[in-house]
Formats: sequence, C-alpha cells, structure tokens
Amino acid sequence: MSVLEMKVPSPGESISEVEIAEWLVEDGDYVEKDQAIAEVDSDKATLELPAEQAGTITLKAEVGDVVAVGAVVCHIDTSAPAQERKAAPKSQAQEEASPDPAPVAEPTPTKQTEKTNYATGHPSVAAKKIMHENGIAPTMIQGSGKDGRITKQDVIASMSAGFDIAQTLGWGGTRDTESKKMSMLRRKVASRLVSVKNETAMLTTFNEVDMKPIMDIRKQYKDKFKETHGVGLGFMSFFTKACTEALNLFPQVNSMIDGDHMISHNYADIGIAVSSPKGLMVPIVRNAEQLTLHEIEAEIKRLAIKARDGKISIDEMTGGTFTITNGGVFGSMLSTPIINPPQSAILGMHNIVERPVAINGKVVIRPIMYVALSYDHRIIDGKESVGFLKTVKEMLENPSTMIFGAKKPEEILLNL
Repeated sequence: MSVLEMKVPSPGESISEVEIAEWLVEDGDYVEKDQAIAEVDSDKATLELPAEQAGTITLKAEVGDVVAVGAVVCHIDTSAPAQERKAAPKSQAQEEASPDPAPVAEPTPTKQTEKTNYATGHPSVAAKKIMHENGIAPTMIQGSGKDGRITKQDVIASMSAGFDIAQTLGWGGTRDTESKKMSMLRRKVASRLVSVKNETAMLTTFNEVDMKPIMDIRKQYKDKFKETHGVGLGFMSFFTKACTEALNLFPQVNSMIDGDHMISHNYADIGIAVSSPKGLMVPIVRNAEQLTLHEIEAEIKRLAIKARDGKISIDEMTGGTFTITNGGVFGSMLSTPIINPPQSAILGMHNIVERPVAINGKVVIRPIMYVALSYDHRIIDGKESVGFLKTVKEMLENPSTMIFGAKKPEEILLNL
C-alpha cells in the first residue's frame, strides 16, 4: 500500500496555522487528483485544499480543528483502484452535482451518532445552499452524516415531510439558543477592529455629493459603455477614479505609519470592501491610478466574484494603500467607517436620497449622497482630510475635471 501524507500548505507569509472550516469529502471517499477536499480558514481568507493525488482518503483532522502549517490533515491511499470510487460514499462535491432524488413522503430515519463535535448539526456545502434558499435553520434538521453533519439528502427529506409554518416564517416560539464558533477570519477581523480603535487617533470628516452629474452620464452612456467594454457602468469606478486623483494631490492620505516613519506611496492600490458569505473582504485594485473606468469596473467585478465564491487569494487582499466601502448598497444613510490597517484613511459611501438643496438661490430636489472620510490624525491633519474629501466631491459633481483638455471630456473619461 502506498500512502501519501497531505500537509497544510503555507497560505502566505506570517500565517502559521489554519482552521478546518469544511471537509468536502468524507472518510473513505475516493478522490481525484486536484479535487477540492476541504476548505480551510486563515486569519486573512478561506482557501480550498486540493488533493495531491488520486486515491482513497482518510481524514486526520476534524472540522473546527486548528492545525499548524505543514501538519498532516489526511492520508491518501494512492494504491486504491479507481473502481473503489463507485463503492465509496459520495463526497459532498459529487453529491452537489448529482441530480435530486424523487421526493419521499416521510423523512429518512436518521441514525444516532455516537460522537458529538463541531460537525454535529453543521450542514454540508450543498445542504447549506438549499437551506439558505428556503429559509431553513440548522436546528430544524437532524443530520445523518458523519458525526451528525447535515447532508443534502437530510434537507430534501425534511422539506418533503414539511415544516411547521411558524418554524420557517418567523420566530419558532421557543427559547432555544445556538452557539457557533467564530471562524478564524472573523476572529482576526474582530481583533483588528479593536486594535484600530485603541492604537490610532481616528477622526471622521463628512461632506455631501450631488450625484446628478454622475447619474446623467450613466443614463446617457450606460448602454454604449456596456456594448463597448462588456461591463456595466457603476458608481464605484467614478469614486475610485476621483479618489486616485485626490490622493495624488494629498499624498498624506495615501501614507501609513511604520514605527517613527511615515511611508508615502507613489501609486494607489485601492481596497474595495465587498460582502461575501464568509464576511467582509477587501480585495485590492492594483495601480488604480493608471486604470480607465472600464478597467476599474472589470477588475472590481472579477474580484467581487472571486470573493463571493470563496476563491480569492491572500495576495489579492493585501498591500492596499486606501480603502473605499459602500454601505449605501445596504441602505446606510451615514456612518463612520473604521480604518483598514496599516492604511491611514478610508472613504465611506452611503445611499442616494432625493433631498431639497439650495442652488443659485432656489430650492431644488437633487439626489444627494453623504460621504465620510475616516483618517488617522497622527499623520493626516484636518487641512489634508477636509481638502481630500472636498476634492473628491468636486470631481464627482464635475466629472470632466478628472480629465483635462478634452473637447468631449465625458466620452474620453468613459474611453468611448
């Protein structure tokens, strides 16, 4: 018998341990080479662990275990014939790809598990997707998988049997509580947020932006923009472009503290905060100061999809010099965003609301967005912070100022 020991690879510099977030296969499954067998959480990202060889797998770590980089997490018997694949239990990845079985009248009896651990009551990847789509809580289903894990078949069987409407549409009427261990990523985020509040002199300055000029450009050119470049024209590219121009004028905002030194950057790597199933992530748009609007839109879309699918790499989320976060997509009117260390400033966007404003002595209704700049007062003074935000406002309210000397500045800005 030839057995391969699979060890945890290093996800990146400064990462010494990871947490087993999800096994995508079960003990005894036959796996193919490069098949994803597990998801592991580091303090920066969630990564997939691929099988190094084909064979029968034996798991050596449980879900929730924290293992050191280089530690053995499973064995793969590479001498096992491929025919065992048919006899082995289905992996979660295979289970998700298989067609749904015909509904049954009663739920399949679940076997009593002798072992209770982190996996008990925890849904598989396929089961979690169905439960999320149908508003089903894990406490409503008895898992029949290894160590009580909830499988896709458990969810389908329980749905076929039916649920009490009070369970699915509102509070269950019980006083149950649920304890769930925070992921390593969430624990790291919590630690970083507390350290920022404790270790920086953070202040926030506010302003408001009349979004009508940007909205007029989008209305006029959005179809041609999509036809020409293959991506939609959103607000984020305008804000990113305006920020890169303002960072050039106020380099302190694009700096960071290193001991008793201030490090300034002659480039703008802009972090774009995006929501993902694993929590808030901040992928980086590299050298955003050199990109056109359609290149910024395409890069943001690419990174957001990777973050949503859990496939974004650590390198794509490290090294930013400035961050933009958009709470407006969730309906936020105003907030004070927290700096993303070691950066020294972050811009917060909010929702657009029609408000009465005075223009040329008359009250008119305009689409207004409040914007906020949180900054580290240790290296950024009020003059720079207010000037930066005012510059961003002026560029958004007069988009042609982002491009100088153009006969038709809007079309050149959009690269049409």
